[in-house]
Amino acid sequence: MMLSPDQPDSDLPWGQSDAESVMNDIKAGCVSDEALEAEGKTRPAAPQALSREEKRRRRRATAKYRSAHATRERIRVEAFNVAFAELRKLLPTLPPDKKLSKIEILRLAICYISYLNHVLDLLKRKGLGWGAGGVGIGVKSGI
Repeated sequence: MMLSPDQPDSDLPWGQSDAESVMNDIKAGCVSDEALEAEGKTRPAAPQALSREEKRRRRRATAKYRSAHATRERIRVEAFNVAFAELRKLLPTLPPDKKLSKIEILRLAICYISYLNHVLDLLKRKGLGWGAGGVGIGVKSGI
């Protein structure tokens, strides 16, 4: 079917000459709010644009995200504990296998580092430090 500019709208299949009949067709295709309320239903709200924070909150609420986050946290805590265990091996305590809390390990490490700095200062004063011709701590002479 070819359209020409002089063809009336009423001849077209979608054309309506009467504005009232157009409105009736629209109303017939829609369910009124009163009919929905009578059935105890409500019309779903139109989807709104979500804020970045709301999108993040919804994404974090999924089981897949929570599972992945728990796995990442488990790996992080394990690495943290391994680092503390390695630090603990370097610190002198009596008895050597004494169980220490993380805060005790950190405090002991601070004291031990302070002690080692003091030993270095004493060696520097005696001329046995890292200076010209001196031998450093833990370094064999003759290398």
